Amino acid sequence: MVELTITDKAAENVKKILKEKGSEQGALRVFVAGGGCSGYQYGMALAQDAEEDDFVVEQGGVRLLVDPESAPLLKGAEIDYVEDVMKSGFTIFNPNAVKSCACGSSFDTADSAGSPNARACH
Repeated sequence: MVELTITDKAAENVKKILKEKGSEQGALRVFVAGGGCSGYQYGMALAQDAEEDDFVVEQGGVRLLVDPESAPLLKGAEIDYVEDVMKSGFTIFNPNAVKSCACGSSFDTADSAGSPNARACH
């Protein structure tokens, strides 16, 4: 099981994107891949179906899919949608991140537990 949450604002934006793509029954795949300036980087992609070994989290009318390799690195994380003067878009607040880059899309953990997802983009 993965402990991942999504804010209401982020869930509404996911639903909006899925509707625009004609894929209301789709899901948001959230994953971690190796790379980025801090060691790991976050990724998100739309998906139609879950893979056999995915963790599926349903919140706010949205399905989130997480592969088993990414799950330990996303434990306790929250997906939000932010809009401010500098940027707007999805962001992940991750309590496991002890170091991150200025852009907020890459991070490292204290023990680098888990391994980056090799199949990040399906």
